[in-house]
Amino acid sequence: MSRPDRARGATIVDVARLAGVSRMTVSRVINDGAKVRDATREAVLAAIRELNYEPNLAARNLVTAGELRIGVIYSNPSAAFMSDFLIGVFEEATSAGARLILVRGENGQAPAARELERLVGSGVHGVVLAPPLGESAIVRDILRAAHLPVAVVAAGRPPTDAINVRIDDRQASHAMARHLLDLGHRRIGFIAGNPDQSASAERLEGARAAIAAVDGAQLILAEGAFTYGSGLRAAEQLLDSDAPPTAIFASNDDMAAAAVSVAHRRHLDVPRDLTVVGFDDTTVATTLWPPLTTVRQPVRQMAAVALDRLMRALRSTDPSADTAAEYVLDHVLIARESTAPPRAVAGAKAPQRSSHA
Repeated sequence: MSRPDRARGATIVDVARLAGVSRMTVSRVINDGAKVRDATREAVLAAIRELNYEPNLAARNLVTAGELRIGVIYSNPSAAFMSDFLIGVFEEATSAGARLILVRGENGQAPAARELERLVGSGVHGVVLAPPLGESAIVRDILRAAHLPVAVVAAGRPPTDAINVRIDDRQASHAMARHLLDLGHRRIGFIAGNPDQSASAERLEGARAAIAAVDGAQLILAEGAFTYGSGLRAAEQLLDSDAPPTAIFASNDDMAAAAVSVAHRRHLDVPRDLTVVGFDDTTVATTLWPPLTTVRQPVRQMAAVALDRLMRALRSTDPSADTAAEYVLDHVLIARESTAPPRAVAGAKAPQRSSHA
């Protein structure tokens, strides 16, 4: 393991790395926290002696300090989603006395490793990751090596070593597909999200399960990437098929808005000729015509809860607060003007579930 530059002196980060613990644990040992295991305490004290570390005021006050430095790493192709996410963390940081250090990647990709290492070296106490970065191996490896506590937002299959705040994507998608089936739709196009994100698979599986439970129902799949452009391509593919769907369920609102645009270009009325629904309930859902029926994912609340739970763990004197925890928030199906029964079966009876449902 590399040793710190003696010219600058050892830091709490160096001690944590050498002892193989989090910075919060080092801080608890420095502050004589009673709930640190003896073996852990000895490892920290040994690292302090080896590195000639001199605790500074910031390290001594980390548990109870009014201001925490929190890194926020984000890179999401949906501007509307990111706007809601950032508002959530900004509002929570303002009310809770946290200083945010933002690091941005491009087009859903992780920031460069040197930017992440610079963030780690800046002395942040913990990090909040916006989707899809909670599932980025590059990001997680760098933060894990630094023993930084992490809170992840909206990971469908969350990491086991982080705080995670999400909704039940599979259940939410199942509910939306059931809504379309109850309207009488039997050919349902589904625009999947980025295949690198587990939430995409969860939403697809939820829709598949609902559709498989109804005799004669069919799911027609098109790949997307949570971007408006990918939604355009996917909607064109679905509507060009030999038996086009009567409804399109897009995995986020940006792609649903793209499907509405394609329908308008083809002189299809939404929803009389084509039903379109989305997911997230971002500002996009209410700024296009017709307003989207969608799943409300409380993005602002999720971001705020992630930051709140991370700060609670950082300030706690209970070592169990360092462990990973999951918080599943409620979703809501919001019905607006983009849905209607298909023309061919308007007023038809409610769908019959198959025997294997």
